[in-house]
Amino acid sequence: MLFDLRARGRKRTIQVIYLGLAILMGGGLVLFGIGGEVQGGLFDAFSEDSEGGDVSEQIQEQLDAVEQRVAENPQDAAALGELARLRFQAADIDQETGAFTEQGMGQLRQSERAWDRYLALDPPEPDADVAAVMAQALGPDGLGELEKAVNALQIVAEEQRTAPIYAQLAALAYQAGNDRTGDLAQEEALDLADSEEQREQITQAIEAAQAQAELEAQQQQQQQGGGGGAGGPAPPTPPPAPPGG
Repeated sequence: MLFDLRARGRKRTIQVIYLGLAILMGGGLVLFGIGGEVQGGLFDAFSEDSEGGDVSEQIQEQLDAVEQRVAENPQDAAALGELARLRFQAADIDQETGAFTEQGMGQLRQSERAWDRYLALDPPEPDADVAAVMAQALGPDGLGELEKAVNALQIVAEEQRTAPIYAQLAALAYQAGNDRTGDLAQEEALDLADSEEQREQITQAIEAAQAQAELEAQQQQQQQGGGGGAGGPAPPTPPPAPPGG
């Protein structure tokens, strides 16, 4: 995982970036559950008001039915996509921390498996609504599979083709360390912007995402390279003094 976003402060930073994208551009951003048949969104996952608890009876009935469909026909792409979506909906969230619970993470992993099977069937027109769900499940507050989240959000962007969604794709791609996709998405967002003001807003929001991604990468490198105290690796041991000194 690129970032340890279980730390509440870091989650709040990422939340602010995406919330800034939504407010600045006034867009229906997919990670906020807007613009498709998506219940909930990334912001809902952060919300301390999210409802926790066991899988609802209604969702469980739907899960049972779609799992039966998949068992009867493993090549049923529509059923696999629906299974991925329902597993995400069944994921529980801790009301105090706003993070997915252990049960919730388990549901997300099952959602990921269904999505992987769905993509392996190479559907000619991947379902953008399911892809929007998977961008959340695989994203920074979910499983942290950021490159997979980028791929899912690309499916959504190609269908919606709006400045806000491409701006969000750019921000997510930079977080994933995929600068090429980030640059291309940013260019597309700027091309699709309907005013100079929106172009400036897009640039500001993406720059904030880039800065956060760079900071997180630096922190990770320091954690991996450190080990000799708070300041980093321990200094080398000096050579022994020459005899007779």
